[in-house]
Amino acid sequence: MQIIINIAVFLISAVIFTFVGVAIRKKIAESKIQGAEQEAKRILENAKQDAENKKKEEVFKAKEEIMNSRKELDQEIKERRGEVQLQERRLLQKEENLENRIISVEKKEKELEEKNVECDKKREEVENILNKQMEELQRISALTQEEAKQQLLSEVEKQITSEKAAIIKEVENKNKENAMKNAKEVISYAIQKCAADHTSETTVSIVSLPNDDMKGRIIGREGRNIKALETLTGVDLIIDDTPEAVVISGFDPLRREVAKLTLEKLIDDGRIHPAKIEEMVEKSKEEIEQVIKEEGERATIETGVVGLHPDIIKLLGKLRYRTSYGQNVLNHSIEVSNLARIMADELGLDSKLARRAGLLHDIGKALDHDMEGTHIEIGVDVLKKYKENTRVLNAVEAHHGDVEPQTLEAVLVQAADAISASRPGARRETLEAYIKRLQNLEEIADSFEGVEKSFAIQAGREIRIMVKPDKISDAEMTIMARDVAKKVESEMEYPGQIKVNVIRETRVIDYAK
Repeated sequence: MQIIINIAVFLISAVIFTFVGVAIRKKIAESKIQGAEQEAKRILENAKQDAENKKKEEVFKAKEEIMNSRKELDQEIKERRGEVQLQERRLLQKEENLENRIISVEKKEKELEEKNVECDKKREEVENILNKQMEELQRISALTQEEAKQQLLSEVEKQITSEKAAIIKEVENKNKENAMKNAKEVISYAIQKCAADHTSETTVSIVSLPNDDMKGRIIGREGRNIKALETLTGVDLIIDDTPEAVVISGFDPLRREVAKLTLEKLIDDGRIHPAKIEEMVEKSKEEIEQVIKEEGERATIETGVVGLHPDIIKLLGKLRYRTSYGQNVLNHSIEVSNLARIMADELGLDSKLARRAGLLHDIGKALDHDMEGTHIEIGVDVLKKYKENTRVLNAVEAHHGDVEPQTLEAVLVQAADAISASRPGARRETLEAYIKRLQNLEEIADSFEGVEKSFAIQAGREIRIMVKPDKISDAEMTIMARDVAKKVESEMEYPGQIKVNVIRETRVIDYAK
């Protein structure tokens, strides 16, 4: 029983102590809250005080800055006023100087007017004196002024003609000696470094046959095979008594090559009929296209020309199947490029420009069968389309003398073109063209006054002109030779150069009786 009472007492005590503890903690908490509130009020009051102080400081600083700015502005205004006043003084001084100058100019004008009047009077006096002297001279010489002038001019013209001929001859001789020596060295060096074989291409190709029985198969029943082949390729097939051979004739080397390749494929295949012929023609054309591309790339590699458009390279390759007077145009273009480059290197010129222009100078010949115009016009238009260098365009346009060359490299391309075309065996000309050139040469020489007879010799590379000695003097011979050469250059097209040789012979005949 006592234990239960003790437990009860303990529990009651515990409860009482718990309530007492809660009450004590509550009072402590309230006191802390009041302290915190007082502290917060104190902090707020301090912050307000600090803000007021800072505000006053900022206001004071702003006032100081305003005062300083005013002082600076006043100082600047004073300086500007001083400058303005200085400028005003200068302007006034200039106005005074200008007025003084105007006054002096007016004085000089008056003086000049007075002098002009005096000069006019003296001029009239001089003219009167000259007229009197002229009248006296005319009376003494029994010649009018115009007659005396014509006589004097005639005498002067004779002297000038003689002196001019002598000077021209002397200068030409000196220049020819130096120029010929240097030119021969450069050209011979270029030709030596660029030696090339030449063969004149013909207008026929020959295809070998395994046996003569193949001729009948090529002709086909009622000639349908040969007709189909000729129609598709645009060439003529000549099948005659020549053993084991068929001749392909045509002026277009590209078509002849397609026909030759097609015929060789048909012979290898053994099946010859119109459908097979058409198939082989298409295959041959594809192979030729590939060859054209490869030939164009070969040309650029051999000449060292870079940066060409693929279409231009293709046109270069097409020149492989184009001839000019029997000369292969692609080989000719490569040779011209190399010759122009070598001569440009020797003369210290732009070798890249020379080789590029030399390679492209005949590019128009790849299209002149398909387009209207000369190969020069077509070539220039094509190169303009692909934005080629203007100096290259001028060299291409001037290589036959159609326009004046604007660069020395263009002149080198002209020379290289003439060298390549005039080499022995490089080209073949028809007899008619050869005779016509000789006739034109003699006609040009005979058109000059005082020519007795002219002879085109050395295969048209020299013209000998016999002049009448009573009409052409020794001095006038030099001028005539130069004029004939100029006319030949302007009116004729020819490879290499033509020598103009003027001969004047005086004969005196008498008889002993």
